[in-house]
Amino acid sequence: MRDVSVSICPVPPEQRPVNEYQELKASWFFSWVTLNWPQYLRKLVWVWLISWVIFCPVAAASFAPSKYLGQLILSAASGASFILTLVVIRLSLGWYYIRSRLLSSKIFYEESGWYDGQTWLKTPELLAQDQLILAHQVQPILTRLRKTYYGLVGLLAGGGLIWILL
Repeated sequence: MRDVSVSICPVPPEQRPVNEYQELKASWFFSWVTLNWPQYLRKLVWVWLISWVIFCPVAAASFAPSKYLGQLILSAASGASFILTLVVIRLSLGWYYIRSRLLSSKIFYEESGWYDGQTWLKTPELLAQDQLILAHQVQPILTRLRKTYYGLVGLLAGGGLIWILL
């Protein structure tokens, strides 16, 4: 991508939406959503499994494994799903922040600290570039996150139905 010169854009390079997008996309945690579906789901399953190992002893304190194995498994799974939901929420917050920065026609930036913020109006070219990145790069990521939420809700609803049947 071409870099906007300082004379045109007074925003420091690290605070420009395009550079913030590149940084988020390259980060270890937020890049999970950019992976292909099997790799992305594998990361989420690992988070869920690690959380399940943590929540299983907690659930065992409430449900004796010898007597209430189904309830034990479902309660540990729901606790693990809670942690997984927090992870997905954190992913969403980062990507929705980038969406709002790319979508806005103004850039709020800090010149040297939190006390001297400025606002700069994007040029039409820069706004068009940001909207293209938003439409072709960020929106598919947000769609994937939305589908992840639907999957989590479906799994929790299925667990609730199984709980009722036990």
